[in-house]
Amino acid sequence: MANYFSIFLVILTVASGLIWLLDAILWAPKRKEKIALAKANTRGAIDEQTIEDIAPIPSIVDTAQQIFPVIAFVLVLRSFLYEPFQIPSGSMMPTLLVGDFILVEKFTYGLKDPVVRKQFYDVGKPERGDIVVFKYPEDTNIDYIKRVVGLPGDTVIYRNKRLYIKPACTDETNCPAAQPVPVKKVSSGEFMLENMPLDEFTESFDDHEHNILRNPAMPEFVTRYFIQQNQRVAQWVVPAGQYFVLGDNRDNSRDSRFWGFVPEENLVGKAVAIWMSFEFERPQDSVIPGWVPSGVRFERIGGLK
Repeated sequence: MANYFSIFLVILTVASGLIWLLDAILWAPKRKEKIALAKANTRGAIDEQTIEDIAPIPSIVDTAQQIFPVIAFVLVLRSFLYEPFQIPSGSMMPTLLVGDFILVEKFTYGLKDPVVRKQFYDVGKPERGDIVVFKYPEDTNIDYIKRVVGLPGDTVIYRNKRLYIKPACTDETNCPAAQPVPVKKVSSGEFMLENMPLDEFTESFDDHEHNILRNPAMPEFVTRYFIQQNQRVAQWVVPAGQYFVLGDNRDNSRDSRFWGFVPEENLVGKAVAIWMSFEFERPQDSVIPGWVPSGVRFERIGGLK
């Protein structure tokens, strides 16, 4: 849906720009000639209303002149700088909640054209810990948001609800073994899922810290994990130009464990801030529709980590 909107913006921008250009080249000079002739015949004694009647600007041209600057600005802003997204599910709790509206920085991982999404300028690469929006590999019409935990060449292991990472290593004879990512329990029961208390942990790797959730009552669905050729179950080696991503709500996230890797060309951008956050909690017997916000979480507005 987002890509369709980008295509619509491009078409509207090009169309309105062409109409404005054609008017400047073909029709505007003829209107000026009519106005100049009318002024000469009346010795300049002519009012603005009469000028408009003699050489009216066609409505399609007037509309194009009005909307082109606005549409062009929105196109550039949305395609190359920042794009808003809404969080529809709880897979990134506690970092992101349902009802959060986030800003995604589009230029962080390179500039891409808004139609076929072909990168034409390289800016940077994702880092471990980045929250990224990407086109879901199994259906690129859907946007997903997850956290990058595995970079190209990394070995990622997820076993007994613990994350292990072995960074990419060129010298296999001196490569260290995969190490567990440090975690520290923060709380239990602050976050709930279907009346089930969740355990909250702080997870750390490199110079980055973030919080994750685990459901102690939910087993690992190892039998559903994506199995990479020549690798053990629950172990993956990230191919070149691809990334391994996880949701922060580890037992309520369909991520790389289940469908594999995110190709670099699928990356949309890096989530950098929450610009608005609505809550939708209300009694089940409420007559107000569920999509109507019940409040604003102003305390959540700000940068992401």
